[in-house]
Amino acid sequence: MIYTITFNPAIDYVVRMGAELLPGMTNRSDSEECYFGGKGINVSTILQNLGIENTALGFVAGFTGKAIAESVNQKGIKADFIELPEGISRINVKIKGAAETEINAQGPKIPQDAIDKLFKQLEALQDGDTIILAGSIPNSLPSDIYEKILEKLSDRQINTVVDATKDLLKNVLKYHPFLIKPNNHELGEMFGTVLKTDEEIEAHAKKLQEMGARNVLISMAGDGAMLITETGEKHRVGVPKGQVRNSVGAGDSMVAGFVAGYMQKHDYAEALKMGTAAGSATAFSDDLATGEAIRELYSKL
Repeated sequence: MIYTITFNPAIDYVVRMGAELLPGMTNRSDSEECYFGGKGINVSTILQNLGIENTALGFVAGFTGKAIAESVNQKGIKADFIELPEGISRINVKIKGAAETEINAQGPKIPQDAIDKLFKQLEALQDGDTIILAGSIPNSLPSDIYEKILEKLSDRQINTVVDATKDLLKNVLKYHPFLIKPNNHELGEMFGTVLKTDEEIEAHAKKLQEMGARNVLISMAGDGAMLITETGEKHRVGVPKGQVRNSVGAGDSMVAGFVAGYMQKHDYAEALKMGTAAGSATAFSDDLATGEAIRELYSKL
């Protein structure tokens, strides 16, 4: 079984405007949409769209939390969210006009007893399961929560996937995660440099392997992606042609596609292709990509 954890899920309220946002004035929208997610939920959605059963874990609160949980269930995803006693799950406002403006909310406070419930859920994981940790940590959680989760699972044969940045990622490498996915800019930031060539990216990815990572997947936006495997192989893939409509969830989709591809074929090169197809398909869509759109791009890579 694959599990995802979303510490701070959200409703993204997207407001589209034909003109520039004018501060201090009444602005009128052309259209609005609501998207329900968060990085872990995005991963769960893409996995479900590719026919991979998974369970979404995390925390929800208030009427917005109920709406998020209902949306996840409607997608056919198994969910076992912990309901918080106070606050509401986030509503993030995304204003798309002449320029893009975002207002991201903080989300509810997560008390210690809720964290204890999450760790109780983790006791159910078995050898061979996969858990995916993605995104930043709310300020109401301890900064080492990722480390504590991987430490708790370290006595079992569980594949861990971590999509995080800087120290949050560095600090879990000692637990030998199955996959990590920095982008090329984040990879450079971890070492205080700017990476300009494939050779530089490969060399720094291998440094993360020396620190404990098994497989390192580096996304490079329009330049494609690179995978350095635990078996010493380097795989490189470009991106298919298409019009970018949406960057939200593309990285999450790549993680989900990679995991789905590896589970289906146990081949790293094919997993990279599926991850690239999933990330690109979402970038070419208004929402997270459908399984049909992902498979169509996969066939072209």
